[in-house]
This record gives sequence, structure tokens and C-alpha cells, in this order.
Amino acid sequence: MEIRNRLTIISSVTFGVVFVCAALVIYIAFYRSSEKKIFDNLQRISLFTAIYYLERDELPLKEHKQIRESYLENTKDVAVGIYNENDEVAYGENLSLKSITPKILHLVRKNKKVMFESDKHFYFGIFYRDNQGDFVVFVKSDDAEFKAQNHELMVIMLVVLLVGLLVIYILSHFLSKIAYKPIDTIIKQVNEIEASSLDQKIVNLNTSDEVQNLIESYNNLFQRLSDTFKIQKNFINYISHEFKTPLASISGHLEVFAQKDRSPQEYQETTEKVLKNVYEIEEILNTLMIVSGLKSEKVQKESFRIDELIWDCSDKIANANEFAAARLRIELDVKDENSLTVKGNESEISIAIYNIIENAIKYSDEPVLIRLLLVKKKIQIIIRDFGRGIKEKDLHYIQETFYRGSNVAGVQGSGLGLSLASILFTKNNIRFEITSKEQEGTEVVLTFAKL
Repeated sequence: MEIRNRLTIISSVTFGVVFVCAALVIYIAFYRSSEKKIFDNLQRISLFTAIYYLERDELPLKEHKQIRESYLENTKDVAVGIYNENDEVAYGENLSLKSITPKILHLVRKNKKVMFESDKHFYFGIFYRDNQGDFVVFVKSDDAEFKAQNHELMVIMLVVLLVGLLVIYILSHFLSKIAYKPIDTIIKQVNEIEASSLDQKIVNLNTSDEVQNLIESYNNLFQRLSDTFKIQKNFINYISHEFKTPLASISGHLEVFAQKDRSPQEYQETTEKVLKNVYEIEEILNTLMIVSGLKSEKVQKESFRIDELIWDCSDKIANANEFAAARLRIELDVKDENSLTVKGNESEISIAIYNIIENAIKYSDEPVLIRLLLVKKKIQIIIRDFGRGIKEKDLHYIQETFYRGSNVAGVQGSGLGLSLASILFTKNNIRFEITSKEQEGTEVVLTFAKL
């Protein structure tokens, strides 16, 4: 069953239950109120009856005449009976032998008054003491009108219930269509999304409610799915792109090596060359896994000294190329040592900064300046080279994977360094800015979040 139909039924049933409960309360209240009015009226008539019959000898004729007129007017539809001490009808008529029993008369004498309903009539009896003796005055009236009113009320409430249920059902069905129209729109848009268009967002309906949250959740989900597909696709592209060179080198060495017998020294040299290419493949694979996101499991962030990390990167550069390391100039412009402590994934930040420094050395024959500053209580690292720089048209694309500037064709590289660094800086909440002018050099500014 559709949610909208279920909601319609629930609304209708809820209205029905509430209305029935309210109707029962109204009916019971009306029944008791009407019954009380009837008994109050019968009590008044019974008193008129007692005065009319039993006070005739004591009242002036004129006053008794007025009482008689009131009595006759009020007893048109009422039967009366006055019983003496012997339970015999002294005045009026025997109202009902079945209803007015000696037991009932005794109860009236004891309690002074009694009221009840029996044989389709209302009865009211009072005890009246007179100079002629003690009497019990009973009056009765037909309950047909009372029951007719109650029956009419029940019919009215039943009709209102049925009409109300119908109206509620129609309104609920109509309103549920309006309420669920955004969901229908979402379902339609989701069904139109294909695997090749997972990055297509669901149109924002600006409902400012749970539907809006649902749309945002769907868009986030599709974005993650799209990113996952892109990661898988890019990883394959990365491998096919990056593994060509080392694999070609390995196969070339082995093909040449297999052409004739070799000396032990040649075996050793070839083995070292092949191992170097294998290690290169392993390093590329680890880098590609980070860039592609296949190695993006969350790592516990830790606090560490950023100046020590810079010196570690400098040592790595020196181990790889001691002449290049000699061109590094590191300036520490932070007086408070505690301010040098930052928080993040030290390994990832080290890889990213190493790539930036390596690029600066690779594309410049001039000294490379690395400065550590404290700006607005935030650590900044400025890496500045004075090399060939980056063309303005290339500056917007250099963070894309495999993209290389048009003026670095003669320099070995894969185009992964800045892409990898950008991903790792973003992951560690580090602001990454790069500016460059051709033939003047490049400046990278890294701003760390406050600890």
C-alpha cells in the first residue's frame, strides 16, 4: 500500500475514532441533561398535584383556583396518583400496578422522593405530609418524545460521521497528493539518473523541510557514488599511464640482457636496474592509491612539530640529491616554539610538502626559500622558487591529475605531484594557495588551522 493511501486511511480512521468518542460524550451528556429536565419537571408537577388535591381544604378558593389552572395546564400529558398510608389510590389514578408497588411506596416514604423509568414512562414520587395523613404523590409521563429526540440526535451524529469521514478521506487524499508531490518528483528524477550521470544532482525544491534534507542526502549519496566510480576509472587510467615507463624499462633491460651470455657483474647491474624500476612501480602504486582515494581510510590525527617535518623533508631531498639540497634555504620566523605544533596526519602532510619542495627544486636552478611564519595565530609555510614559473593559462589546471605545464616538457615528471599534494592538504584542513609568474618563479602558501 502506498504511503499516501495509508496516510489517508489513518487520517480517516483517526477522525472516525475521535468523532465517535466525542459523539458518545455528547450523547450521554444530552441524555442525562434531558432526563434531569424531565425529572425536575415531574417533581414540580408532583408538588402541584399534592397542593391541588391535599391543600384544597386549607387554601382560599381564589388561590386554589390559580393552583388548579396551573395543575391542569401542566398535567395534560401527565398521569397522577396519590397513595394513602394503606398504599391505596386516594386521588388520581392507579398509575401502574407493575411499576408502583408497595416496595416502591415504602422507598418513597423512607427517602422522601424516588425517580425511575419503567414501561416506556418516567415516574417521580414524593412523600407529602398533610393534616389528612401521610401520602405518596406519583406522577408519570410518556418517554416517547424523549426517545425520539435521542434517536434524532443519533441519526444526526451518524450522518455527520459518514459525511465527515467522506470529506476527511477526500481532503486527506488530496492533501497527501500535494504533500507527496515533491517525493514523486524526487522518484522521477532518481529513476532518470544512470550510471554515467551519477553526478547529476536532484533539483532543489526549496521546501525547507524533511524533503529538502532527503534531497541533500540523495545528492550527497550520488556524489559519493560518482566519486567512487571516478576513483575506479581514474585508478585504471593512472596505472596504464604511469606504469608504461618503468615496465618498458624493465622489459627493455631484460630483452637486451637475454640476447647473449652475461658476466656476473652484468647480472648484478641488470638486477639493480630492474629492482630500481620495481621500487619505482611500488612507489607510483602507493601514490596512485592515495590520489585515487583507494587508500583513503581515516588515520588518527596527531600533534607534531611542523619545523621538524620541514627538516625531515630537507634530509630526504639531500639523500636523493645532495646538490639540490644545498640550494634549500629554511627560515624560521616563529619565536614561540609552542606555536610550531600543528595537528594532522604527519605522514600525509610530509608527502605533500615533500612534493611541493621537490617541484620547486626540479623546476628551478636558483635557491629555494622555505619560510615558517605565524600569521593571525596560524602557522604559514611559504615555499618560494625563482625558476621558470608557470604560464598563466596553465595555472588553473596544474592541480589536475597528470596535467603538466606547457613550459616543462624537457623536465621528467608525471603530473601527479601537485594533484596529490592538493588532495592531502584538503584532507588535513590546510589551505593551499599557489601563485606564479613565468620566468620569475612560483610561490606556494600553506596555512594551517588553529590548534
